[in-house]
Amino acid sequence: MMSRKPNYGSITDPEVGYSGLPPNSETYTEFNSLCDDIATNLYTINSSINILQENLKLIGSARDNVGIRNKIHITQLSANQVASRCTKDISKLKLKLSTKALKNDKQRKLQADKLDEDFRDTVNKYYALQKQLADKQKANLLLTQTVEHTPSDDDDQENDAQQKQSQLTRELQFEQELMLEREERIKQIESDMLDINQIMRELGAVVHEQGDTIATIESQIDHAAGSVTEGAGQLKSAAGYQNKYRKKLLVLVIIATIIAVILISVLVTQLKK
Repeated sequence: MMSRKPNYGSITDPEVGYSGLPPNSETYTEFNSLCDDIATNLYTINSSINILQENLKLIGSARDNVGIRNKIHITQLSANQVASRCTKDISKLKLKLSTKALKNDKQRKLQADKLDEDFRDTVNKYYALQKQLADKQKANLLLTQTVEHTPSDDDDQENDAQQKQSQLTRELQFEQELMLEREERIKQIESDMLDINQIMRELGAVVHEQGDTIATIESQIDHAAGSVTEGAGQLKSAAGYQNKYRKKLLVLVIIATIIAVILISVLVTQLKK
């Protein structure tokens, strides 16, 4: 049963706008387009999960065959590619939220967080299912049976020693071919596994990058605040020096005035005599 495509709140009403963004703005359009793409990719991955779950039941049963294994292989390859695209889209979506136009838009942030959370849950569910598929396929390998050699009339004429040697050679060759085929099939099964660690590293790299940006901004703010504080201290010191200079100048003026008064008094006294 196919799951219904979820609605993640993509805004398609041309009269609806947030954060002062006009409905036809490039940022508005790109954000909603990314949300729609991610929602579609999630639906596709979940549909692949349903297909794989059905085929998981058939592995090792009487209905198990090469066609079932090929279908599992193709479905996994397709789902892996979709998951990789979805990872890149979510990274782009998070970077959009750090732009000036959207950084204060709480509704779009909640929308992006919901998509990110659902993607992580879906990928973890898909990876767990892949492990089950890999383990069950390895335990029930389908190997191509080599057609055994049928003795001819000429073979009947060979002596017993030659027949035994020929039979032993065929058996050894048959076993070697089975081992090689087993290794190839196991390699294919393992290569189909989604690298979930890489997916999570890519998602975490965006958060780390945004954290570095925020840390840089905070560092710049701290540096600016320190510069302002240092400047204020220098201004305060300069004001103190200026006040001291004015006081010294005032004292000198007073002393000079007193000396001038004394000199004038002496001169006046001398003139009267």
